[in-house]
Amino acid sequence: MDEVRNPFAPGAGSPPPELAGRDSILSNADVAIQRVLAGRHAQSQILLGLRGTGKTVLLNKIEQIAEKYFHLTSFIEAPESEKLAELLYPKISQVLRKVSIIVAAKSKAISAMQALKGFASAFQIEVGDVSLSVNAEAGIADSGILEYDLSDLFVRVGEAVKAAGKGWTLLIDEVQYLSKEELSALIVAVHKVNQRQLPVLFFGAGLPQIAALSGDAKSYAERLFNYPPVGPLTDEAGSSAVQQPIIAEGETIDPVAVREIIRQTEGYPYFLQEWGFQSWNVAVQSPITLNDVTNASKAALQRLDEGFFRVRFDRLTAKEQEYVNAMARLGKGPYRSSDVADNLGENTTSLGPRRAKIIRKGMIYSPSYGDIAFTVPMFEEYLKRRS
Repeated sequence: MDEVRNPFAPGAGSPPPELAGRDSILSNADVAIQRVLAGRHAQSQILLGLRGTGKTVLLNKIEQIAEKYFHLTSFIEAPESEKLAELLYPKISQVLRKVSIIVAAKSKAISAMQALKGFASAFQIEVGDVSLSVNAEAGIADSGILEYDLSDLFVRVGEAVKAAGKGWTLLIDEVQYLSKEELSALIVAVHKVNQRQLPVLFFGAGLPQIAALSGDAKSYAERLFNYPPVGPLTDEAGSSAVQQPIIAEGETIDPVAVREIIRQTEGYPYFLQEWGFQSWNVAVQSPITLNDVTNASKAALQRLDEGFFRVRFDRLTAKEQEYVNAMARLGKGPYRSSDVADNLGENTTSLGPRRAKIIRKGMIYSPSYGDIAFTVPMFEEYLKRRS
């Protein structure tokens, strides 16, 4: 079949042709965005899920919804190295510049810019080409204590966008890479704008441990945020994700072939895209058959092994690779930390620092006390294939 017309899009954050099975998440986000603009309370959200479940795609879609309702948006991907303050500065500056041209909001925008200037100075942010032509206001967002200053700054931004008749939606991907101090400060800042009924919302996305980390940072976080799980698709939603793009191109796929794709991918959206992509390319003509899917599986696994899986494995040191290989030898997770230690012939305590580093790199997480699991679906199978 014509590869140019292949509708599937396997890639990091690439929007699938059919965003199936996520209607409730998007509907709740839509309502929350409208409510804060109307001056009503709404909970911010942090999407929780493993790699390859489509969290980034959902954040991008939520950003589009926010823009539809006249929210100014700021999208940030939290890396492991850069500080949150440095990431926020240019984004907030951009928002305030847009607000400052609205006559009714000009004074509030200038006030927020003054707070941002003090914030940049307190945290020694290299402003580059996004410096502000205002003087800092002493005593606002300039203490150097992130938890206090971020709250001051968010309030000023919220007041400015409210005066402009708009809202501000902040979206942060890979929330697990924020430090405990940064996560705590972000929670406090969101809480503060909620108390002031300002039109500000936060949507985050991260690995499953974020809910626990948020609760550890601030006990009221569980009431402040919704934590919608983003997991594998149901069989019905998975079928739709595979079939509808093919039908939209005027082609068909055998139902048995669809079931085989869902079985092999376990319903994970990224893998559905990969198998759909390869099955389309393998098929000579419509309908795509079970035999096409079987023949496509080798190419799909090869692409995943060389890209999706390998790029994550290569980030680990030799000792960390030894640890995750020991996990894979135990079969499908979750795994008891003590069992991994036994497999390596070491004790759990001595392996603690190594385990913590792998968690910090976003490769494993702790679903419950004493347990660990991979953040990448089907990763243990990859490790077995390469051993």
